Amino acid sequence: MLGGLWTGFSWGVFGLVLVLAGLTIVVPRIVGAVPLTVLSSSMEPSLPVGALAVVRPVDPANVRIDDVVTYLPNPDDPFAITHRVIEIRDYANGSRDFVLQGDANSSPDPVVRDYQVRGRVWYSIPHLGSLNSYVNVAHKHVAVLAVAGALFVWALSIWLRTWRQRCRAPHAGAGRRRHDVIDVADGQRV
Repeated sequence: MLGGLWTGFSWGVFGLVLVLAGLTIVVPRIVGAVPLTVLSSSMEPSLPVGALAVVRPVDPANVRIDDVVTYLPNPDDPFAITHRVIEIRDYANGSRDFVLQGDANSSPDPVVRDYQVRGRVWYSIPHLGSLNSYVNVAHKHVAVLAVAGALFVWALSIWLRTWRQRCRAPHAGAGRRRHDVIDVADGQRV
């Protein structure tokens, strides 16, 4: 019984790791999105601190009111801000300005120019951004070794369980009663 519970648990954890890896690594890479960690409470409750927001590139012409977009306030600073669009200003020359505000903020941000917008939040996963920040650069090698070690232990446990079952299989029939087989053609025991 414990073996069955362990198997179910281990497959569940393995499936969860695969789904999270798909949502945070594979899918964003395929569509050119970037996973970003939410560091402030300005977008709570929709984007809580520690959430992982997957930001997909967007043409500023396709940004609409109520979209949550990520922009760079300063071209020389990689620090990005992710807030909700509350107003759009279109100009005759084709450029656009956006007024953005964090859901938890009492006042809007300074006006954001169309060239500052980098992407629109596609989806987010609570708490996973904290793990992403921790695992970044300095701890990445430790995380890779930990995940590889966990997968190795999981595979080894499955192999050992299968090996034990195969070792028991020849002895399982030893206590059974022997049945005689009769050849139908001549009626003799075989």
